[in-house]
Amino acid sequence: MLAPKKVKFRKWQKGRLRGPALRGATIAFGDIGLKTLEHGRLSSQQIEAARIAMMRHIKRGGKVWIRVFPDRPVTAKPLETRQGSGKGAPVGWCAPIKPGRILYEIKGVSIELAKEALYRAARKLPVKTAIVLREGL
Repeated sequence: MLAPKKVKFRKWQKGRLRGPALRGATIAFGDIGLKTLEHGRLSSQQIEAARIAMMRHIKRGGKVWIRVFPDRPVTAKPLETRQGSGKGAPVGWCAPIKPGRILYEIKGVSIELAKEALYRAARKLPVKTAIVLREGL
């Protein structure tokens, strides 16, 4: 799974996601990409599941870029624990996502194959997405 090597703080506050993505909103590396249409948080397991679904469909041909990285800790209290006694321990990592953010890009395979691969990846994610082409294709 994806996770940062080291972080400055062990636990973060949740925060709020407002407005469109200002960075990472255009296709930079590949020919076709998967773009989000709503706010959300992607766990490292969801990012990896979508990547595996894509790679299996394109049969390891072409190149895939993952444009998001889970760098926010997610905490949870143990099961059957009463409320109080502080914040729970870190259990995983997530990536906050704003609308317009490009999640994955593909290059080196046919457009039809890439569209089907991105569609399969989108089914693994908890946010609404759209498939977008690079300008000039």
